[in-house]
Amino acid sequence: MEIFTVITILVVFSAVFGYINVRFLKMPNTIGLMSITITFTLILIGLSYFDNTLLEKEKQFILNIDFQTVLLDIMLSFLLFAGALHTNFQQLKVQRKPILAFATFGTISSTFIIGILIYYLLQIINLDIDFIYCLLFGALISPTDPIAVLGILKKVGAPKKLETKIVGESLFNDGVGVVIFLTIFQIAKGGTDFELSHVAELFFVEVVGGIAFGMVLGWITYRLLKSIDDYDIEVIITIALVMGGTVVAQKLYISAPLAMVTAGLVVGNDTNREASMSGITEQYVDKFWELVDILLNTILFVLIGMEMLILTFDKNYIFAGILAIPLILFARYLSLMLPIKLFAKKLDFIPNTNIIMTWGGLRGGISIALALSLTQEMHRDLFLVITYIVVIFSIIVQGLTVGKVIKKFAK
Repeated sequence: MEIFTVITILVVFSAVFGYINVRFLKMPNTIGLMSITITFTLILIGLSYFDNTLLEKEKQFILNIDFQTVLLDIMLSFLLFAGALHTNFQQLKVQRKPILAFATFGTISSTFIIGILIYYLLQIINLDIDFIYCLLFGALISPTDPIAVLGILKKVGAPKKLETKIVGESLFNDGVGVVIFLTIFQIAKGGTDFELSHVAELFFVEVVGGIAFGMVLGWITYRLLKSIDDYDIEVIITIALVMGGTVVAQKLYISAPLAMVTAGLVVGNDTNREASMSGITEQYVDKFWELVDILLNTILFVLIGMEMLILTFDKNYIFAGILAIPLILFARYLSLMLPIKLFAKKLDFIPNTNIIMTWGGLRGGISIALALSLTQEMHRDLFLVITYIVVIFSIIVQGLTVGKVIKKFAK
């Protein structure tokens, strides 16, 4: 199937499902779109008992899409830049230390806690899986998804200090999570000579290199925007920043997502905006990237809903996925505990921050993309089902109730 045809079908589905959500369901777009898509897919599965033509066509359509490449190599940079561009830089600067702790220590500790818990859970239900593969699952499910988090937190009216912590963590911990995942992935493939020094080097190059590259890109873009006053060209410059920066980052083997987050924060910094953009340019840049954010989010969550068709519906896998939900929430609570206690006295944390951040740490497309990259030897079908169940619960159940949790506990 041609690329243009695939994109056209996705945009048409997104438009139709988006209209149904806004017109009738009135749920946050992220939740509504995925709910409608899953319902649509379930209807096709039901109709397949009478005529499987439509179901087979949708399956073939999904198989033509490399979800991992589409999300991690293309969409993610645009979505993260758009999210960072509209993030409160001053609040982020104030909260930088706990955000850094959440994104590093929190993600690493969560990986090991989840790995241990899932290993014993699978043993109990007679699924004999090596610990290294459970640890790999811990790495792919630990990062909170900035796309899901940003889309929902805008709607629930979270206190700014809390919103900054959750959004800031989610913007940065995906880069850390991917590095941890790749490290464990190499070990799981049989790279027993993968020493600690190599892990440190990979982390430094990917994470620190990505942030440094993003700062350079952001500064260059700021200087270019400052030197002219033409909103058409200035919008194009920001597009070139994301597309060109992503390609160069991938060639340099540094984290393109972290580079785009950093560049977005530099360009979106209020001080830089005032110095580099006229009022009309700022309006055009903001509106353009808001539209990109909405369009790509819409397509992404329609895709997530459709990916259900590639799952292996084994009852033990589904049972393991359901049981994994409370374990993963518990692991997140534990992984946040130390950083919160460490900074609670220095910074003004709202009450019950740990509970709210545990429930507000949504999983999304990044976890599914990483799960899809597993090999069959790594029990891909099992961990893909568990990941999918956790993501669905996270976005629909946690996403719909996070506003109520914030109102109840943030007092």
